[in-house]
This record gives sequence, structure tokens and C-alpha cells, in this order.
Amino acid sequence: MFGAIFCAIKFMMDVMVSSWIRELNGACRASQAVDLFPSICPEIIVRDARVEDCWEVADTHCSSFFPNYTFPIDLVLRIDRFIALLSGFSVPPGSRRTCLVAVTDASGTDNLYIGSKDFKIGIFDGKFNLSRESVAGILTVDTLADYLPRKGPLRQKRTGIAYISNVAVRNADRRKGIAKLLIAKAEARALSWGCRSIALHCDVNNAAATRLYKGQGFKVIKVPDNSRWPQPKIAPNLQFYFMMKLLNSKVNI
Repeated sequence: MFGAIFCAIKFMMDVMVSSWIRELNGACRASQAVDLFPSICPEIIVRDARVEDCWEVADTHCSSFFPNYTFPIDLVLRIDRFIALLSGFSVPPGSRRTCLVAVTDASGTDNLYIGSKDFKIGIFDGKFNLSRESVAGILTVDTLADYLPRKGPLRQKRTGIAYISNVAVRNADRRKGIAKLLIAKAEARALSWGCRSIALHCDVNNAAATRLYKGQGFKVIKVPDNSRWPQPKIAPNLQFYFMMKLLNSKVNI
């Protein structure tokens, strides 16, 4: 019963949000909102997102990709993203997906948890950390291949390639190397999944993000003319670079 009600609420929220975004020409949810970094911040750690992080993940996502929206749309967007985090991370058999978060470690190693890893909500385990941490940045990595070029005449999905999306760092935490830490962790996770390379789409107008990814070893792949390579769902007139990187087995973070 609860599951059906939950799905119905999410469906209505998706319809409302999609309508408002079309009206307001909203930014693409798969674009990268990152900044350049002069140094690494030692107080930041990167880990898998937990249930307790979901609202801050939603807030980081919306404040980065929809910064100009005001009440009540900004609140609705956050609620929609929050519900999506809890219910929308199911993946088909054989595929993997995780949401990584960069957090400020408020308590060192003396963390106290309640709950159990046997309890799951979407991709999140049911353990709650009673120590206060703050989400500074987010990134999603998966092997779904939804936005990778298809192969062969049957346009089959590719395997062995991880895909990065929704990279965002809060304004107050930019220029601390957080995006670099998130990307490195995503590469290490992709290697653990058996992937040989990793890819992403970057907004062609986001020069800072383009420099960041190139600095991390990603290369812009020329899209053949008249190709039908899939792209993220985008707002009108938004264009992307398709970028890839071969993974090095020495990645370790």
C-alpha cells in the first residue's frame, strides 16, 4: 500500500516539475556544475551516499543546476529530487549505479551508527550516522550505458564503460579540489566494477568543467556527422561535449 502511494506521489511530482521546467527552460539535469580547483581540502572525504544524505544531495543538485528558481518551484524541485533518490535508483540485472558524496568529516573515526546494511532503500543502506556531516559535492556513476554510443547494426548497449553524471559542488565549497576527489573515487569504483573506461557529457559552455575534465585525462570524442549517439535529456539549445578516458589500474583512492 505504502509503495503504491509513494509511486503515485512521485509520478504527480514528476509531471508538475517537468511542466514547470519546460516553461522556464530549465538547465539540464545531467550537466556538470563544477569549478576549478587550486588545492585539495584535507577535511573532505568521499563515500557512498546514505539515506541521511538524501535531502542534502537533492539540495546540492537543485542549487547547482537550478540556481535561479524561487519559491515554490525551488522547493518542489528539491522534493522531487529527494523522492527520486529514494525510489529511482533501481537498475537492471548486471548493471551498477551509485551516488557518491563529498562530505565534511565532523567527527573523525568516532562515528556511531544505527540500523543495518540488510535494510535497503533504493541503493542506500539503512545505516544512519548520528555524527553530523555536511554534503559539499555529489556525483553519480553507473554502467547503464543509457548515454553511450550504441554498437553494431542492432544498436546494442555497450559494456565495460562507466558513465559519470550530475557532478555538482556547493558554491561555498568550490575551489577546494572536491570535484577532483569525486571523479577519482568514481574512477576507482568503475575499476572495481570491471570497467575499462569512463565517459561523461559536459556542457560546451562550461569552460571550467571542460578544463577540469581534460586535466583529469578525459578527451573530447568527435561525434560523427548525422550520428544518433544518445545524449542526456536537455533543455532547448543546450549542447554537450562527449568525453572519455581509459582507466588506469593504478587508480586508488
